[in-house]
Amino acid sequence: MLTDIEIADRAEMEPITEIAAKLGLSEDDIEQYGKYKSKLQLPLKKDANKKHRLVLVTSINPTPAGEGKSTVLVGLGDAMNKLNHQTIIAMREPSMGPVFGIKGGATGGGFSQVVPMEDINLHFTGDLHALTSANNTLAALVDNYIMRDNELNLDPRRIIWKRVEDVNDRALRNVVTGLGGVMQGIPRETGFDITAASELMAILCLSTDLMDLKRRVGRIVVGYTRDKEPVTVSQLGFENAITILLKDAIKPNLVQTLAHTPTIIHGGPFANIAHGCNSVLATQAAMNLADYTVTESGFGADLGAEKFLDIKRRVLGKTPDAMVIVATVRALEYNGGAQLASLKDENLPELKKGMANLNRHIKNMQRFGIPLVVAINHFVTDTDAEIKAIEDNCKQLGVNVLVTDAWAKGGDGALGLAKEVVKLADQPSTFHELYDLDQTPEEKIRTIATQVYGAKDVVFSKKAQKQLKQFTDLGWNKLPVCIAKTQYSFTDDQTQLEAPTNFTFHIRELVPKLGAGFIVALSGNMMTMPGLAKTPAAVNMTIDENGTITGLF
Repeated sequence: MLTDIEIADRAEMEPITEIAAKLGLSEDDIEQYGKYKSKLQLPLKKDANKKHRLVLVTSINPTPAGEGKSTVLVGLGDAMNKLNHQTIIAMREPSMGPVFGIKGGATGGGFSQVVPMEDINLHFTGDLHALTSANNTLAALVDNYIMRDNELNLDPRRIIWKRVEDVNDRALRNVVTGLGGVMQGIPRETGFDITAASELMAILCLSTDLMDLKRRVGRIVVGYTRDKEPVTVSQLGFENAITILLKDAIKPNLVQTLAHTPTIIHGGPFANIAHGCNSVLATQAAMNLADYTVTESGFGADLGAEKFLDIKRRVLGKTPDAMVIVATVRALEYNGGAQLASLKDENLPELKKGMANLNRHIKNMQRFGIPLVVAINHFVTDTDAEIKAIEDNCKQLGVNVLVTDAWAKGGDGALGLAKEVVKLADQPSTFHELYDLDQTPEEKIRTIATQVYGAKDVVFSKKAQKQLKQFTDLGWNKLPVCIAKTQYSFTDDQTQLEAPTNFTFHIRELVPKLGAGFIVALSGNMMTMPGLAKTPAAVNMTIDENGTITGLF
């Protein structure tokens, strides 16, 4: 059996100019990065003759067994084009942290991939490096400011802006800077976040143009004065310098699938820590150019989809016309208590028990009023009895189930799903918001925790309680909330699988992200800088004298 990278290496790609031409774009509309990658020159004119339908692909809670959400997403886009429904795929771009860690990349798999796979999963067009440089430039400017005149009286103990790296490096979670003498800066405790979880990443993904990005950068709160007043980037005068470093990164990237479906990849915020959606600009560009745009949100529907609907949708100005929830037999069995080693076997009792997780996601998304379908990402070990059990379960909830085999067959393995999605996207629907922006941050957090996660109550630490009052006093209480929690469970405890109820959800700290336009609520022991596994994926990667890479995926 061929690996993902071997399949990608054998692909016959079309020049990116030909992919652009399919969308009515000329060479003047793109900025080429080699033969098979380009950036889009914005703004793109909206084609009034297109349907402008939007389809959101999400999933159940991820497990070590894997769900194949990106694989289904790519296969769906290919299948819709095969059925002559002009479709563009809009995806997030990978972070090198997960690529060299354990999660893998973000380009799909098998015969349902976006290419050039190696480039996309590694440095791509340099967007994450630009974000890293811009973030750390701001950190350096802030440290220099407090060492020099410090006219605003910024308190070194209350600087909240951290440096970032695009790697999983637990050793940098907590550091002390400024050691070594008078000219080395003022000593202070700080730390590193991963680039994909940074506020600048969220700003890039939620900006509507370059000047909006600059305004958002100016609103970033870097810390507080000794009188506990917030200090923003615009007060320090650094917003232009930071925006300059992102002037190219803000442009969406155009690539293609193995079947030559145009794919726009841009922005990669994590959904467990950040808001988990690709950029507004990428999604808008796709919707402007095609009848159907299929896009994704990170991790399970409790994280990525909720944040798409409560955060990104408000900026995008468009509600998804249809939704796909991806599940696998193996992941449902794992949620029901089956051991990883036994997932190739038929485990009907565990499967039926694990379907509580799928059902919670279905009911949560039905609450929003968006038509949806369940896609089973098929594995050769799945049995007819297991598939039927899922179909019977979903039928009781009024939801259709389509088995997809995109990994092995590409778009041909998702034709049934494509037909169902087109039918759902073309029918009228009524969207219902989960919460109103006029609610307090505490009310918004409680609404998400109780109505989406299934918690009975939310407990705020003393620090979080003080911050709730402080943020209200500062007028920040009208912003959406972005809850940072484990992706593996509805709770703040990653070991609690299925669909727990009657649990208490814990919020330990709030972080203002005024540039991004939301408040982050950190739950449980959620880290903003991941660590590497005992045997990271990097260990299995090789490169030969010809530059051929193996072991990437």
